[in-house]
Amino acid sequence: MTEEPGSPSVSVVVPFFNEEESIAILQSELAVAMKDLDYEIIFVDDGSVDRTVERIEPKANVRLVRLEKNAGQSAAIYAGLEAVRGATVILIDGDLQNDPADIPRLLAEIGRGADLVCGYRAQRRDTLAKRLTSWIANTVRSRFTKDGVRDTGCTLKAMRRECVSALVPFKGMHRFIPALIKGAGYRIVEIPVNHRPRRFGQSKYGLGNRAVRATIDMFGVRWLLYRRLNYKIRDAD
Repeated sequence: MTEEPGSPSVSVVVPFFNEEESIAILQSELAVAMKDLDYEIIFVDDGSVDRTVERIEPKANVRLVRLEKNAGQSAAIYAGLEAVRGATVILIDGDLQNDPADIPRLLAEIGRGADLVCGYRAQRRDTLAKRLTSWIANTVRSRFTKDGVRDTGCTLKAMRRECVSALVPFKGMHRFIPALIKGAGYRIVEIPVNHRPRRFGQSKYGLGNRAVRATIDMFGVRWLLYRRLNYKIRDAD
């Protein structure tokens, strides 16, 4: 991917679903965290039925992608990634649990040569059941896919724009972003990030039968990584 003339340096992708109480606060926090950067924000509405879109302040560096109906977190993230124009991409949740103040630290790791920087929630602010379920899922997934990432459930990430080409659009993709990008030969770094308690409402992407779906996806990703084309062009006329 090549950066277009006049494009911002950083694109921030914010997937959300019914976050009318959080979105304006997040937009303000992003403005503070990125005040010294040339950036754009791409809000991705995953079929919200509340007033979230109305609460977004229109600005020259703010873009909105609206999905026709609720399609899930992976779809919202992928749609946002397809729209980015910056050389570096930030992923952050729309529910305020990720802290925008951590973004400069992620970008610093990109500046040091990392291709993908994954935040991990050193101090989780979730229920015990959710923390335990997440720990088990992360342990199994990491060992099976060999991505080496301890907390793929943390949305807060920074990546070079070219990493987007390594991703495959499927339901559940967001859990395997590190595995897919590492499998394409890119360098991954992890850093601890702040995790805040949910201030408004409830989790929009609940547990449900996520464990079963994630297990099926895990086998699919393992197969994909094993079958990935791996070649380098020595010469071309």
